[in-house]
Amino acid sequence: MNHEDTAAGHSGGGQDFAAGRTERPPKPAAPPTAGLPLVPPAAVPPVELPGLPPAQPPRKPGRAGQTVLKTVFVLVLVGVVGSLIWLAMWLSDNGQNNGNSGADGSGVIEISPSAPASALPLPREGVPPADFKLGDCFKDFDPEALKSTVVACDAGHSAQLVATYRYPANDSYPGGEALKAKALEACQAAKLAPPANDFTLNFQRAYPSSTSWESGDRRVDCYVTAPGGNVITASVLP
Repeated sequence: MNHEDTAAGHSGGGQDFAAGRTERPPKPAAPPTAGLPLVPPAAVPPVELPGLPPAQPPRKPGRAGQTVLKTVFVLVLVGVVGSLIWLAMWLSDNGQNNGNSGADGSGVIEISPSAPASALPLPREGVPPADFKLGDCFKDFDPEALKSTVVACDAGHSAQLVATYRYPANDSYPGGEALKAKALEACQAAKLAPPANDFTLNFQRAYPSSTSWESGDRRVDCYVTAPGGNVITASVLP
């Protein structure tokens, strides 16, 4: 065996081999992925541990707040509708009463005629106070007289009945002072039309005595009167 030839024959290969083990080629700057298709990473299924409930999906934020706002809005809307219904019923009741309720709630102060005043023909003499109608006009009026003369309001007259209050039939006699106060309430509630400004007028109250009360008289009256006599020539009610 030629040892030198063998050694010589391996010397070149040995240098190459030795050089390859001591000097590694430089690493590339980035993985050689250019030109290769992108593959999305595989989805990893959730791992459920034994004995634990499955994970719940996250809840959307703001759902509870929206529910509260909707509830509050509905409650406010119901309250507004209820208030409007109550107001309509209240106005309807007051319109039917055609006057103002008394302070004790037992009667109604009438300030606007719900029907025509005393029927024609006029004048009518010898009319008792129990037959007076709201809006009647009187010639030579005397509130203490047992009978009066009712005339047309465009004729000369000295008084007109402009407000009344009628006590319930089963009420007991309230006394003179209470009757005066109720008559004053009626006069304060009276509403006069513009023609009232053309005359000098006073308010005058009339109310039943204990004797007339026992006979069924329950009405308290408020009149406008002219101190100058039969000088009023128009109705002073609207």
